[in-house]
Amino acid sequence: MKNKLLSIVNLKKIYHTKNDDVLALEDISFDVYENEFISIVGPSGCGKSTILSILARLEDKTSGIISFKDNLSVGYMLQDDCLFEWKSILDNCLVGLEISKKKTDEGIEYVLNLLRTYGLYEFKDMYPSSLSGGMRQRVALIRTLALNPDVLLLDEPMSALDSQSRMAIGEDIYNIIKNEGKTAIMVTHDLNEAISMSDKVIVLSKRPATIKNIYEINLDSKTTPIKNRSDDKFSFYYDNIWRDLDVHI
Repeated sequence: MKNKLLSIVNLKKIYHTKNDDVLALEDISFDVYENEFISIVGPSGCGKSTILSILARLEDKTSGIISFKDNLSVGYMLQDDCLFEWKSILDNCLVGLEISKKKTDEGIEYVLNLLRTYGLYEFKDMYPSSLSGGMRQRVALIRTLALNPDVLLLDEPMSALDSQSRMAIGEDIYNIIKNEGKTAIMVTHDLNEAISMSDKVIVLSKRPATIKNIYEINLDSKTTPIKNRSDDKFSFYYDNIWRDLDVHI
């Protein structure tokens, strides 16, 4: 039986401005289970990132119910890597532990092991300017993992990369998340990315965002994101999700 970590029921978000009220989200409901990788897609400006901000407790919901499993912890990885240029790679990875006052010997060793495992240990004393964009994103992910969160919130983590780097880093991020046994919710505009990486894809409408469809991604031979793009069922999901988005060019 799947272990439910998070339940969202009838989530609603209204932004109150000086001149008007803007309804951003309406009647958003879905569940998140342990070890799932979920992607949220939808038109630009529909409120995808707002959902992540509410789950990360950076914004308040207007109404609805969000139920977290007891003591569930959440880590948030932003679009920008937000690395401190004057800090070493290791010190950047330890920022969250320092802020939360959890910088113990055990925590430091956990981060060092992550750096060893994911090919960044030899760069630990260098500075972010020495790294490629993809490597910086791996550092940002390790910084997020340092606090050992149960659920990772990923807000378009590959959006600043070129297409080739984006595929490679998507593969890296997917493998790291799966190897570390984490649950992830990712916002993305890239349908190839969403389908190839996810167990479930949630499609939002234009604002005010409602859920148009939720797809369980059941590929014939699901392996890694790059290989998944060659699966016979991939185009089926792509065509249906694209149709749901109702994008007019």
